[in-house]
Amino acid sequence: MMRRRYWVLLMAACCITALAAGCGYTTRSMISDKFKTIYVVPFVNKIDITNEADVANKYRIYRPLLETDITRAVTNKYFFDGNLRPTKEELADLVLKGELMEFRKDPLRYTDNDNEVAEYRVNIIVNLSLWDRKENKVVWEEKNFTGDTTYFTNYSTTGTPKSEDQAVTDAISDLARRVVERTVEQW
Repeated sequence: MMRRRYWVLLMAACCITALAAGCGYTTRSMISDKFKTIYVVPFVNKIDITNEADVANKYRIYRPLLETDITRAVTNKYFFDGNLRPTKEELADLVLKGELMEFRKDPLRYTDNDNEVAEYRVNIIVNLSLWDRKENKVVWEEKNFTGDTTYFTNYSTTGTPKSEDQAVTDAISDLARRVVERTVEQW
């Protein structure tokens, strides 16, 4: 009887411990509590439009003010996410620096008669670095960080068509989401 009671108490203690520990899932950010604010330095456009087109970069193009749209989208995504509050540089705990390195529009699918492109992929490629402003050191750095989307150009394909402008907006949104996720997840 005494032995049975011992095992029941041991099992109860184990169950309570397991329930108290949980599975470790949380919806809050994994960043340190010392970081509350962020400043997004306006992205710099480093796309070299003087390069000649060749087989490797024939789909590289330039889109005016793309770096401004990226900066705005990333800042807005931080506001929406709520883990880090965008602020002025002198008040920020973290500083995000970014460079627009490439904007590509690659054909993915052609129409049945191969005369027209039916589907494109838009890629926006940036280099990023996150700085601890108080300690003036790099927290993390990412090269060739990409946001992308695909879009159809007409109704004859299986997808719903959208304009190139809408596709670029979607790619910028994807990039902003990925940047914020990269920032607030555990480094």
